[in-house]
Amino acid sequence: MIPFLAASACLLAITLGYAALCAASPFGQCRRCDGLGFALTQTRKGKPKRGKTCRRCNGHGIRIRAGRWLYNRAARIHRDGTR
Repeated sequence: MIPFLAASACLLAITLGYAALCAASPFGQCRRCDGLGFALTQTRKGKPKRGKTCRRCNGHGIRIRAGRWLYNRAARIHRDGTR
């Protein structure tokens, strides 16, 4: 019974921590371009050069976190259902 309680407490702490992160900082860096907004390309001389804008984030360099996306979706459904 003790391992079950410890696992439940650990899972609850991780969930609440992620919820607090999503509330404090709803946006994170884009995974594809690492927050730059564009892809780096190499030139012949080996110097990095700015490439095309990132298609995933449209050149902004940020993305919405999954937890915040779920919260926004649930809030929109609740708001539309209670009008």
